[in-house]
Amino acid sequence: MGISDGDGTRVVRAGLPEEEPYAPPLPGPVFAAHYHLPGDPAGAPYAYGRDANPTWTALERAIGELEAPDAGGAAAPGEPGEPGGPEGVEAVEAVETLVFASGMGAISAVLFSQLKPGDIAVLPSDGYNLLVPVRERLESWGVEVRTAPTGGDAQLEALAGARLLWIESPCNPGLDVCDIRRLTEAAHAQGAVVAVDNTLATPLGQRPLELGADFSVASGTKALTGHGDVLLGYAVCRNAELAAGVRLWRKTVGAIPGPMEAWLAHRSLATLEVRTRRQAASALAVAEALGARAEVTDVRHPGAPGDPAYAQAVRQMRRFGCVVSFTLPDKAFADRFLAALRLVDDATSFGGVRSTAERRGRWGGDAVPEGFVRLSVGLEDSEDLVADLAQALDRAAES
Repeated sequence: MGISDGDGTRVVRAGLPEEEPYAPPLPGPVFAAHYHLPGDPAGAPYAYGRDANPTWTALERAIGELEAPDAGGAAAPGEPGEPGGPEGVEAVEAVETLVFASGMGAISAVLFSQLKPGDIAVLPSDGYNLLVPVRERLESWGVEVRTAPTGGDAQLEALAGARLLWIESPCNPGLDVCDIRRLTEAAHAQGAVVAVDNTLATPLGQRPLELGADFSVASGTKALTGHGDVLLGYAVCRNAELAAGVRLWRKTVGAIPGPMEAWLAHRSLATLEVRTRRQAASALAVAEALGARAEVTDVRHPGAPGDPAYAQAVRQMRRFGCVVSFTLPDKAFADRFLAALRLVDDATSFGGVRSTAERRGRWGGDAVPEGFVRLSVGLEDSEDLVADLAQALDRAAES
């Protein structure tokens, strides 16, 4: 084991430049629309602000080190369901990472750069709700879109002739899990490219490229940065030709992050291991407490031993995320519950240091009951969160 094989060490050191006397360990953001560019620009690392930025470069290097830490060498397996990784991972020789202005910027760049009219794309029917307008846009462009739920590897049945398979595991907000390796192998046998949305798991919870996927895509707005103050997305690719298409798409549409956002994201990575470890442990405690309440049904968390996704999750995940979903009797009960919470903010996001929850049915686009709640567990003490949830449920039931 090398000096940087531990997750905690890796996230603290990821993407940092070589030490230089009297220089900061993490240089500040570079604000530049253009650079000095003498002579032939071919091969210049920085030519124009829409193409590249030194602050992006450092963040991209850091994310690549987390999504594929063994690139260039043999992948180290480790224990399933624990920091160290699932068994049977494959070596990833090299990766290219691209950061974007948002998670949707990254998602759109991968989908629209890899698909053309007449192609077939397979998407999850229970994934992030903004995949619905993306599907409509792809169909208007002449792409045939097939959908299937995440659970039970149902997307297998839709792969015939596909050009691209999009996986979201665990899916948002239902938290079902699929066998990424099995689906990837089947998709590759059809000649399809595979992209996995890794937002909920983060690179410390799951490494899709080591499970065979071509792309790992995520919203860095959520747990990766974790402070609710940055919009960011990224795509990591193990194939230079595929990555070139995504890079050209980013340049063409200008879906680029600001240097300040990129720097804030890189700064926040240093605490990723301690944040996700604490959040995963607290999420399990919260799921267990909610499961004991009579008014709460269908509690989901992939790390809970009784969860339908647990058996598959422990085979391919290293930690199980901060999100717990559950269903309350109806819309009115859920609204009363959310209003009674004292430590949990009613907000539409997840992965932050402060706990949040929302009734997902208020947005539309998610096939969930009116009383369905998505809860993101933050860094508050788990005992305090459990107590807050209990008093809010009591008050909602009394009204």
